[in-house]
Amino acid sequence: MTRAPASFVWAARALHWLMAILIVSMLFIGVGMVASVSERHAWLIAIHKPLGIAILLLAIVRLIVRLRNPPPPLPDDLPAIQKIAAYASHYLLYALMLVIPLVGWAMLSAGGYPVMLSHSLRLPPIFPVSATAFAILRHTHAWLAMLLFLTFLAHLGAALYHGLIRRDGVLSSMTGFGRKPEGNVAEPPPSLPQE
Repeated sequence: MTRAPASFVWAARALHWLMAILIVSMLFIGVGMVASVSERHAWLIAIHKPLGIAILLLAIVRLIVRLRNPPPPLPDDLPAIQKIAAYASHYLLYALMLVIPLVGWAMLSAGGYPVMLSHSLRLPPIFPVSATAFAILRHTHAWLAMLLFLTFLAHLGAALYHGLIRRDGVLSSMTGFGRKPEGNVAEPPPSLPQE
């Protein structure tokens, strides 16, 4: 049996921090879009669409990197309920990173709006035009974005808990700096992602 890694591979760390920046930016852009009726609205939409597709593509790449490079295990002494919460929150984060852009794309397709990634690059519609579907998907997109924001806050809180209170190496396994986990650590179930 091979020893579990003490930290995430470089590609996983780079994708994690890049996507964190993009997702936080996207959340603020989304709030700005729905709160603005100024000339900035069109500009924010022009950024929101390609950024959403970039997040979708990076999430797929990140999932492939994760499947090929198992993450470091959680500390052996971490309570079971916290391990379950960690696995569940990571499943949810990955699902949201994949689903939210697809719902947004489907919403625009249902509204008959083009999904332009640039002035000349247009994505094909993935949903038939329907005013009812557009309204449902619009609300779904907004609620999922709120869920992503709340999950992100929980993830940030857990990272700070591990880095500042427990000091168990979980945070440093993603930053690449600081204390590495020591001693016995529990192997994660093979199909459960964690960070």
